[in-house]
Amino acid sequence: MGRIVVETTIENVLDPSHTIRCDALVDTGAAYLTLPNAWRDRLGPLRELDTVDVETANQSVIQGLICGPVLLQMERFRPVLAEVLFIDMQPEDGAYEPLIGYIPLEQAQAAVDLVGHRLIKVSRVDLKLVAR
Repeated sequence: MGRIVVETTIENVLDPSHTIRCDALVDTGAAYLTLPNAWRDRLGPLRELDTVDVETANQSVIQGLICGPVLLQMERFRPVLAEVLFIDMQPEDGAYEPLIGYIPLEQAQAAVDLVGHRLIKVSRVDLKLVAR
């Protein structure tokens, strides 16, 4: 399986002078836009919404802080308002790896193309009723 990385801009909605531009890994096993705690000050003051327990890929449990709102722009997809989950991350080779989870992907109408290892635009928003 290949890695899908997208160019991303994350902007503080209340203070657009605080913006982060980075490459982020698409992770459909994650729910949120996830950033390292080390970058928190770069986005300026954000409202702290909740503290949550986060289970990582290696099954350890750590604390995360959900803040927002931010404006998330992924490459050619429409910008979306999102929450950001800040967690302690260890940089690999001196670089952090931010994650884009399934919630902001769905908001931006982006889907994973597993064959082409890229994101593609979903033509319709799914609002189908679940059969009972």
